[in-house]
Amino acid sequence: MSVFNIRMRRYAWQKKEERINIRFMGNKRMQKKKKDRSQYLFDNRALVVLIIPLIIEQFLAVLVGMADSIMIASVGEAAVSGVSLVDQIMVLFIALFSALATGGAVVAGQYLGMKNEKLACRASTQLVWFITISATVIMVVIYACKYFILHVIFGPIEADVRAHANTYLMIVAASIPFMALYNGGAAIFRAEGNSKLPMKVSILMNVINVGGNALLIYGFHRGTEGVAIPTLVSRVVAAVVVVALLCREKYPLHIERSLRYKPDGRMIRRIMSIGVPNGMENSMFQIGKILVLSLVSSFGTYAIAANAVCNAVAMFEILPGMAIALAMTTVIARCVGAGEDEQVRYYTKKLVFLTYVGMWVFSILTLAFLPMILRAYNLSDITAQTATKIMIFHSVSCMLIWPISFALPATLRAAGDAQVTMWISIASMWLFRIGASYVLGKFMGWGVFGVWVAMVIDWCFRAVMMLWRYLSGKWRGKRAV
Repeated sequence: MSVFNIRMRRYAWQKKEERINIRFMGNKRMQKKKKDRSQYLFDNRALVVLIIPLIIEQFLAVLVGMADSIMIASVGEAAVSGVSLVDQIMVLFIALFSALATGGAVVAGQYLGMKNEKLACRASTQLVWFITISATVIMVVIYACKYFILHVIFGPIEADVRAHANTYLMIVAASIPFMALYNGGAAIFRAEGNSKLPMKVSILMNVINVGGNALLIYGFHRGTEGVAIPTLVSRVVAAVVVVALLCREKYPLHIERSLRYKPDGRMIRRIMSIGVPNGMENSMFQIGKILVLSLVSSFGTYAIAANAVCNAVAMFEILPGMAIALAMTTVIARCVGAGEDEQVRYYTKKLVFLTYVGMWVFSILTLAFLPMILRAYNLSDITAQTATKIMIFHSVSCMLIWPISFALPATLRAAGDAQVTMWISIASMWLFRIGASYVLGKFMGWGVFGVWVAMVIDWCFRAVMMLWRYLSGKWRGKRAV
């Protein structure tokens, strides 16, 4: 054998050994990476246990909302319009209380990540008291400003629409403190990773709501009152049950069994550092929608009805996104409290991907069943045509843009970077959601469809800015505790 052949064989063996070593080292790195992730705070099973009840809870809430609107549709389009106008006000306060609850959940979750259950329970107690007192004050303001709401905020609506709105508002406003208390309690249980308990309470609440609606509307022919009274009763029951559960010390997060409130200024400030910016963000978002409602009202009753129906159906499409965003708050807050930045990035990517999957599935299902859904509302031809056009546009936009616009910011808030998300959202709301609504809807003559196009423009701006903030890494070190 020649010297050249011997050298070539040696070279071939060396290359083969190098490939084997590279493959071996690569396998070792993959095994090490897998082993490292097995030590992460949430495995796949824990995420499933957390997310599935949240999806069920959100699904029930959306389903009940659709059932309410379908049942009230039997009273007439004026009733649908009146109830939907008031519901926009209620959504504003639900968003506000959810924001405050998120602040408490982030603080409690970060304390749990630090393995300090005593301070986590103190944060829970402060949240429950603070959110209930705030909601009671808001309820009083709502009743005092009823005329302003009905005649100024809602704009030049027809007399029968205003009459239905007045009836609904007078009854449902009394449920505001109970609604806030339920939201606060549910957020506390989710912060400890227990989303199953709020789901069970939500099922009870929704059964009372739907059953009461059917009984009072179809059995006693109570019209708008038949929707409002069960809503009030169901929220009272949910609040009482949640408080009773929160008082049990067997849960990692529980509240003090005392009617004497001792404000903890330092803890409240920590909760407010997340809750207030988040509340401002959510409130401005809903205020923008309310202001746009005045524009929608000027397009006529058909436009109000189409907008109301689309709002109810659209909630189904964003349902998985809302559920996973709640889960992200729990997961990311715990990781931030434990000081695990790598886990924050890992779970953010994973949960945003799951949000995209969920949004595609639910949006496609919505489009498939859209004709049947619209028939259930007994809409006029022009209302049904307008609603169809809006929902097709909304479905495509959800599948492409929504997760980055609204799920990704949950990571920033849970990390304590709530102020930046607030300013981005407020700027986007006033520049695009409101401004573009008037340009497209009124001046360009697109009507209510132009309002929904403006909403998606708002989403696009949010998505760009939220993604920039996350990739910049400036949210690190913003933890609330």
